[in-house]
Amino acid sequence: MILRVKITDAAKAVIDTLSTEHGELMFHQSGGCCDGSSPMFFPKGELMINETDVLLGVIHGCDFYMSSDQFEYWKHTQLTIDVIPGRGASFSLEIPMGIRFVTKSRIFTETEIKKLEPVLTG
Repeated sequence: MILRVKITDAAKAVIDTLSTEHGELMFHQSGGCCDGSSPMFFPKGELMINETDVLLGVIHGCDFYMSSDQFEYWKHTQLTIDVIPGRGASFSLEIPMGIRFVTKSRIFTETEIKKLEPVLTG
């Protein structure tokens, strides 16, 4: 099965650090509010998920959601979550660390599209 969302080792290390302080965590791919279209990182349950959100997968123990409207634009791409130096302008948990999560994407091949894992609505 082809994953819709992946994560780098550097991003995993940030999750490990933040989970010791905040417990269970989750991502929501922002649709442009606050910090452009950055992945936002919250304690699980802090951001209310509803029927308009899509669960793309679980990365390093964290659910990864996106709004269904935004998913329509991104459904043909594989997302890789990474971290870079620099402070974003969001409420995401990693911001005080002087880093920010970023989403890198690539378009799936026709063969991969046939093998994609399904998504679930919130």
